[in-house]
Amino acid sequence: MGFSQERSSSRYAAAVVAAAMVLAGLAIIGGSGGGLTPPAWATTSIEPPMVPASFSQLAEAVGPTVVNIRTVKTLKGGGPVFRHFQRDPGGRESPFNEFFERFFGDEMQREFKQPSLGSGFIIDKDGHVVTNNHVIEDADQIKVKLDDEKEFDAQVIGRDPSTDLALLKIKSNSHDFPVVKLGDSAQLKVGQWVVAIGSPFGLERTVTAGIVSAKGRVIGSGPYDDFIQTDASINPGNSGGPLLNLKGEVVGINTAIIASGQGIGFAIPINLAKGVIAQLKSGGEVTRGWLGVAIQDVNQEMAEYYGIETKKGVFVADVFKGDPADAAGIKPKDIIVEVNGQKVESTRQLTSLVAGIPVGQSAKLKVIREGQPKTFTVKISKRDDSKVAARGETPEKRGEDQLGLRVSGLTPEIAQRFNIREASGVIVIEVQSGSHADEAGMRVGDIIKEVNHQTVESVKDYSDALKKVSKDGAVNLFIWRKNAGFLVVKLKK
Repeated sequence: MGFSQERSSSRYAAAVVAAAMVLAGLAIIGGSGGGLTPPAWATTSIEPPMVPASFSQLAEAVGPTVVNIRTVKTLKGGGPVFRHFQRDPGGRESPFNEFFERFFGDEMQREFKQPSLGSGFIIDKDGHVVTNNHVIEDADQIKVKLDDEKEFDAQVIGRDPSTDLALLKIKSNSHDFPVVKLGDSAQLKVGQWVVAIGSPFGLERTVTAGIVSAKGRVIGSGPYDDFIQTDASINPGNSGGPLLNLKGEVVGINTAIIASGQGIGFAIPINLAKGVIAQLKSGGEVTRGWLGVAIQDVNQEMAEYYGIETKKGVFVADVFKGDPADAAGIKPKDIIVEVNGQKVESTRQLTSLVAGIPVGQSAKLKVIREGQPKTFTVKISKRDDSKVAARGETPEKRGEDQLGLRVSGLTPEIAQRFNIREASGVIVIEVQSGSHADEAGMRVGDIIKEVNHQTVESVKDYSDALKKVSKDGAVNLFIWRKNAGFLVVKLKK
């Protein structure tokens, strides 16, 4: 026993010495100069700031403003058990359908009531509630349950599927509902503490805490993706509930999770939601600004091709005839770099900026055209997502070149074969294996629009442009590629 204790004590002493040596080594390394400056608490006796002492006061103050939302949707088809067998995993009609219709025909036609759960928060004394559109979409009945267990029917004031937001109003004569304050999501920083309150899995008034993991996340849910990512626990039922800063202000609306993901949730920034909420409250719908252009981001090759110092800006791929941009003089291949003095760095940012400009109001757009800055005044119209560019067809003959490409004019037959709608340029119908074009990444179906800044309308234009390039000279092909947009491919002749 004594030997065992002595050996244990010796190991403990050795560990202490080793730890001291490590700390001493760190101190020497840290004091050698040129290292990172330690935070203030690291050089004093103050304990490092970690977790706030308590979230209880915040929960008590804001909790009464958070509501539980229960909806009922009427579906046909015998409920989830039958629907599970009606289609195979590929989405095709299941071969078992005939069997079910024969034996359960009447049952499969019956209506099925599907309940769902969500959360929301009260924004004014009259009982307006903000939630997600997907929480109440197609609902036949909406019930709102308050913190004090009182339950009310609610009516839909307006919905906006594009941002997944909805505004409800509690059906009550009361005008003294508890109200939460809306904050400023632009002030959020990665690493900042946030709190989520909602009803995950129907567990009402659940409070979870975490930090802002990232900002500006794009998760493919729509054209206005700009999510706050957080590790505050968010689960089904949290949708529509508030994400709060430590002042108890709403900085986001909890909206999405990643399937099978742990510790990852997404919230709509409250600054994006404010304008939507205001429009829903005043008119029941959302109108957004529209320029009338097809756009894409500027990559490094395109920036070099157009002589732009950085790859920031938005490339105008097409201009819809008769729409605001066309009327103002904007042209395809212009690069939009500013809107009303605010620099534009991506298509998503431009879409969001223009959407926020009131319909009928004029906006100043700064563009780069052929390397020179130009400014245009555009009168914004109402966005119509169904707008498409009308394009014609230009028949031409085939041709080939020294780059290892075989090209053709865009005949209607070729356009149909490749399922494309581009009207001008020449299409690549063959890429010779091992050629300069093959090594540069050219593909069959690529449409060549320019050669070294020279516009290509026909096979002859293309051939003439290549003739101007000396042997081993640089060739910059400005192309359009299906599902990728406009690209610049560099190669040598």
